[in-house]
Amino acid sequence: MELTPLTAVSPLDGRYAAKLSALRPIMSELGYMQRRVQVELAWFIALSDAGFSEFKPLSKAARAYLAGLLRDFSPADGQAIKDIEKTTNHDVKAVEYWIKSKFDGQPELQAAAEFVHFACTSEDINNTSHALQLKAGRDAVLLPQLDAVIARLRELAHAFAAVPMLSRTHGQTASPTTVGKELANVVVRLQGARAKIAAVPLMAKMNGAVGNYNAHLSAWPDFDWEAFSRRVVESPAAGEPGAVDGRPGLGLTFQPYSIQIEPHDYMAELFDAVARTNTILIDLARDIWGYISVGYFKQKTKAGEIGSSTMPHKVNPIDFENAEGNLGLANALLRHLSEKLPISRWQRDLTDSTVLRNMGVALGYAVLAYQSLMTGLNKLELNEAALAADLDSSWEVLAEPIQTVMRRFGVPGAYEKLKEVTRGQAVTREALHGLIRGLDIPQAEKDRLLAMTPGSYVGSAEALARRV
Repeated sequence: MELTPLTAVSPLDGRYAAKLSALRPIMSELGYMQRRVQVELAWFIALSDAGFSEFKPLSKAARAYLAGLLRDFSPADGQAIKDIEKTTNHDVKAVEYWIKSKFDGQPELQAAAEFVHFACTSEDINNTSHALQLKAGRDAVLLPQLDAVIARLRELAHAFAAVPMLSRTHGQTASPTTVGKELANVVVRLQGARAKIAAVPLMAKMNGAVGNYNAHLSAWPDFDWEAFSRRVVESPAAGEPGAVDGRPGLGLTFQPYSIQIEPHDYMAELFDAVARTNTILIDLARDIWGYISVGYFKQKTKAGEIGSSTMPHKVNPIDFENAEGNLGLANALLRHLSEKLPISRWQRDLTDSTVLRNMGVALGYAVLAYQSLMTGLNKLELNEAALAADLDSSWEVLAEPIQTVMRRFGVPGAYEKLKEVTRGQAVTREALHGLIRGLDIPQAEKDRLLAMTPGSYVGSAEALARRV
């Protein structure tokens, strides 16, 4: 059966394929292969510049040719590597053989072919490639999508900063807020969570089979391999600020201590940070779903869309439901990744290998959810009449400011008196005003309380919303 969006097992490559086009070139098997080629070539070129008499610095022409191999890497090249792998049954060795095959007709490169993958273990190539994938996936796709959600929430927080809204704590009516302030709360949480994602250093090691430069030192015992490896890992990649033409690095953070594999602790930190961000967004999606349900928000309709197969009046909050579901899927994978990857039996086992191939799936569900949230947020229309009606039927929330003012002026049993007339009872404007007029407090304070309404009792909510 031909693989198409209809026949794909994963909905990321099926139903939602078009929505993940930006992530696919980075996190796919092809993207993984391309970054393996990038790492192999960066190491190869760096070896030529190390000062070894056996491997002279490559010419500008040779460097340009190698840069072209990476720049022009295509699906056909990826397939060629897969074809080699059918014989080698080893994916990294297939990359090495493919690179060497590209040296045909290039005498300078052919003469240095044995320095491809020199002293490397497969994991030297794989761990750096994974870090490069995560760097591109995080910085070019995940964070920009998250930033778009944060920016839209900030816009809505400012737009609705002064619109009063009844709060509900434990599902019961509580001190009013504003719509903008509740969205501002989420913006601040997301800003902090986003900063943690961006701050995770993406680490890589290139230190051989068990992390001790054994093979490296057998060839050149007096060479500082650790410093060399650090330069390759941390020097800017081609095209990055500070990069030197013809001397590509990887632009990652050097990991000096490892077994055969990089410990993956940074991955756990990154995936946990994304999962925590997603949890905040699940909270948001559920709250907005609820506000739509009680009529605080309406949703813009689209010509031709159907909300229910039998109930034509419905405009379902499907974007927030879709986001919640996909955020849950993302977090299930992200948390498994963060719990499993830092664990490896002795100096190496292969349980991380197949798990790591699902990094893109985890990030894919997160990105898909961010897109759904954006779609939903852009559909929202505020129903100020519903908000006002809810406030006007909830005068009991003014029991809080009344008893607080009573306490200020030393009225004994203030809380208890208000509790008697409000708890579990329908409270009217008239009843509260009668209570206020009978209080033994200054007349100016009575007048201030009498002028107060549920809609005006929002504290500094508007200012807080505008400040975000």
